[in-house]
Amino acid sequence: MILLTFYVDDIIKTALSEDINYIDSTADLLISEDNLSDAYFISKASVVVAGLEVALRVFTILDPEMKITCHFKDGDEVKNGDIIVEFSGHTRLMLKAERTALNILQHMSGIATYTHKCVELVKGTNASIADTRKTLPGLRALQKYAVTAGGGRNHRYNLTDAAMLKDNHIDAYGGITAAVVALRKKAGHMLQIEVETRNLDEVREALKCGVDVIMLDNMNCAQMAEAVKLVDHRAKLEASGNITLENIAEVAKTGIDIISLGALTHSVTAFDISMKWRK
Repeated sequence: MILLTFYVDDIIKTALSEDINYIDSTADLLISEDNLSDAYFISKASVVVAGLEVALRVFTILDPEMKITCHFKDGDEVKNGDIIVEFSGHTRLMLKAERTALNILQHMSGIATYTHKCVELVKGTNASIADTRKTLPGLRALQKYAVTAGGGRNHRYNLTDAAMLKDNHIDAYGGITAAVVALRKKAGHMLQIEVETRNLDEVREALKCGVDVIMLDNMNCAQMAEAVKLVDHRAKLEASGNITLENIAEVAKTGIDIISLGALTHSVTAFDISMKWRK
């Protein structure tokens, strides 16, 4: 996944405007404009780093003359005590950039690290790890990028990417078959259709409709294994709901194609990365 500069810059400028507003009442009044310093980011935990280019862009937006030496790249595993990046530039501007840059880097690294754990747990199986639309407003692309940095894959980016019939769509319209038939009459030939199913009878119905992806919602592993046999590669199978680090390996061993987790983006812990000054 590629992050476009204009998208990243819009997020950063919004964050800086929120944080600084008119002036920085500490740095602007305390530090002279021409004062220069050296600083660095240090990891306080073992982490898969993500969002480095975004975080560093915070500094170069404020100080285009900033000199930066980066020792890692997104997707790298960083150990506790590792120096991730070093800076040299205007002290006042570094202080203004610090919190916004760290907020981004800590959050994105948390997502990448959790994703990496999931990917490692399903190694050797057919399953890939995917995110969902359970993202923070305005930050979806950053969060989904972090998932790919951790070795995961992206589900649909938005409601336009694919037609996904969830339980409420199905209940509101009157059933899987009726909803799929109605969709096909209006959808373009490029649009994939996914159906959320709650039991094996619904899996059979979705399969008869010839949908592209069948989601197994909150099913146990025995049901998933049965669905894998039933579908027999005639559609992609996605497991979703109540999947944790403790049970994800068992879910993957059922033969499922995709495991999607909202927790990759909505429940991660921001990792401890600090900015320190060279004395």
